[in-house]
Amino acid sequence: MKTHFYLGWFNNFFPENLSRVLQGDITDRKALAMISSNPSIYENDGATERSWLDQAGLMFDEYHLINYRIQKEDAQTIIQNASVIFLLGGDILKLNSFLKEYELLDLIKKSSAVVMGTSAGAINMSSKWLCSKNFGDKVEMNSVYDGIGLDNFSVLSHFDLENNMELVQSELSLLSEEIDIYASNKDCALRIKGDKIDVIGNIYLLSHSKIQKLDETL
Repeated sequence: MKTHFYLGWFNNFFPENLSRVLQGDITDRKALAMISSNPSIYENDGATERSWLDQAGLMFDEYHLINYRIQKEDAQTIIQNASVIFLLGGDILKLNSFLKEYELLDLIKKSSAVVMGTSAGAINMSSKWLCSKNFGDKVEMNSVYDGIGLDNFSVLSHFDLENNMELVQSELSLLSEEIDIYASNKDCALRIKGDKIDVIGNIYLLSHSKIQKLDETL
């Protein structure tokens, strides 16, 4: 049964209920593969995201950071052997380009590893997503990009929803007619396990231009 975690951002560490669920879901802890969202900036090494895992008691035998220091073929092998794949936060467009350049999309989609992503990583895990300068993306025109497509919905992660609800609705209304969109801010997670969807924290569902806050399930 495939398990995916779409994370917001965490100011401190994972909340207790998320840590508990992760510990139960991640039983194979041989190798963690982290994929950089800024692959040419080697200082972006995922230290923050790794500290969340450490605090949750999730330690691995091997840690791998995939960026431009890693050869394409080696990166593919790391993904194929990973127990957990973690797409890091950072630059949403650079991550999307890097995944395509290194031909990692299908490998991640076919993997039996637990796949998780935070912020830019979570967005790129989804089926498709809207790139907009109103969301802080460095573009002039709105465009819809294809993500990995682990699940058939879109994600807006780590955005100041509460103060921009009207903006979010207007920007995402058209896409929401085609596909469900889960929008989240900080300290939250969407967990997909098989056909079941679980909610931790403040997550909203935008579907057919209507938005509703989802109840927590864990």
